[in-house]
Amino acid sequence: MTDTTALEAAAFRRLLRHLNQERTDVQNIDLMILAGFCRNCLADWYREAAEEAGVAMDKEQAREHVYGMPFAEWKARHQRDATPEQLAAFQAAQQRHG
Repeated sequence: MTDTTALEAAAFRRLLRHLNQERTDVQNIDLMILAGFCRNCLADWYREAAEEAGVAMDKEQAREHVYGMPFAEWKARHQRDATPEQLAAFQAAQQRHG
């Protein structure tokens, strides 16, 4: 019998690798507009899961795990300022789903 948790963990690791190594061009705001979550959301969910398991973890530790490096470093390397069009699309998406 296959361990579902191991499969889910492998899929999560592949998602992180995809977002942080293969698709660094995709900005968090674009993920939020299109999918309703971003890398920071993944870090929050990871931290919440750690807390539920009794593992102490702060926001920066969770982000470092998800980004594969300190968040400030990833941000300096890959994150661009949001354009006015992205900000407008984000606000519209928030209104549709908020």
